[in-house]
Amino acid sequence: EEQARISATPAHPESLFALYGIHFLSCLLEHAWHFALPAVIAILHRSFLPVAAENFVSQLVIFVGGPCVGAFMDSMPRPASFNFLSIVQTFSMVVSAAVVVFALRGGAATASTTGLLLKPWFIILMTFGALERLAGLACGVAFERDWVVQLAGSNRSLALANANAILRRVDLVCEIAGPLLFGILLSRYTPVKCICIAAVAMVTSLPLLIYLVHCTYKLSKGVLDRPKTRNWTESKGYQDQSSEEGFRAIKRGWIQYLSQPILPASVAYVLLYFNAVLGPGSLMTSFLTQQGLNPSIIGSFRGMCALMGFVATFVSSAVIGKLGVLKAGLTALVFQAGLLALAVAVYWSTQVKHQAALITFLVLIVVSRLGFWVYDMVDAQVFQTAVPISQANLVGTTEVSLASLAELVMMGVAIVASEVNHFGGLSALSMVAVVGAAAIYWRWLANPSPEQARLF
Repeated sequence: EEQARISATPAHPESLFALYGIHFLSCLLEHAWHFALPAVIAILHRSFLPVAAENFVSQLVIFVGGPCVGAFMDSMPRPASFNFLSIVQTFSMVVSAAVVVFALRGGAATASTTGLLLKPWFIILMTFGALERLAGLACGVAFERDWVVQLAGSNRSLALANANAILRRVDLVCEIAGPLLFGILLSRYTPVKCICIAAVAMVTSLPLLIYLVHCTYKLSKGVLDRPKTRNWTESKGYQDQSSEEGFRAIKRGWIQYLSQPILPASVAYVLLYFNAVLGPGSLMTSFLTQQGLNPSIIGSFRGMCALMGFVATFVSSAVIGKLGVLKAGLTALVFQAGLLALAVAVYWSTQVKHQAALITFLVLIVVSRLGFWVYDMVDAQVFQTAVPISQANLVGTTEVSLASLAELVMMGVAIVASEVNHFGGLSALSMVAVVGAAAIYWRWLANPSPEQARLF
């Protein structure tokens, strides 16, 4: 009983609460901005090209630059690296906001679909948009993979699980609130005024963010300090050796990933990221804006999608307890694939020309997100069960890289088929990817290997 009490008690509860505050503030601004940017860009150009190109560049930068930023963070003190990345993210948001305001006020002449990519203002927007995404992703990884483990205690499994659940819920609440707040602003004020309000909020929140990081560090009683051997000022020879080891680690990660007995389950998870259209992403936001939908409704749609994720944190445990982890995964995938197939059928049969058809289309997508989030948790538990602890980080980050590559490919397709009338085809491709994920997982479940039987 005493051991269970210790396991459920965080090592540094006060510092952990400060961490939740940082996570809430950074997530709220980030989700609001990721809704605002595609919604406003869609006003500038009636095509998916601007949004798809901006997302394509961002995913490419994340895929290539992620390991480099990770190495930088590992070599710097935790608070200093986080503060630096927060400043970079805020500066990138403000520059992007200034560029968008310039374009909205008539500084960006109407260009052809292909000529838009060569406009200096759009190149600046893509560059700083990618930088903001990379910095934001790095901050999120620092919280979810590093800081929370140190503050909750790596040997306190119940406390760590509870902290992970709270971080997920904070992120999902912000995903609901951020787009909803900006959608309400956009429905009442001009886009220029809304972007200016967002920029002011970013700048004024940065000092508070840095102060909360300082409080978290002070309350942690030194647990966030890195060993002195891991210092940014180490010799160049050591850095060169680290870079060489980094390339070897990437190669080793792919070899270990492809040799895992739960590879089909992971491939199914990656295929879900090909669904870049039938979800609350930038392409859907751009499409709905160009359909003339009220911004507050678009924000509500994204919020409801996030709410499904919040509900899934409670539903998944019940489903897994009743069906078992593997059957729960199949149920989630079939549930999502079936609803998305219905959504695509609604789109193709009506072209969502009437509001009732459009609302039905959106409701089906919202409910399908429950299946996505349940499978997300199933995939995490399958990994925790099957992947050895010594390989967990390497194999896990390799899966994340592959998921990023999947989004990158889909954004490339969206760039080629950038006109609004191609939305139906993009939707069908997204649906087929989810159906493919369900088929791969079903085949793996129907033909269990001895290793699968031993593990599950």
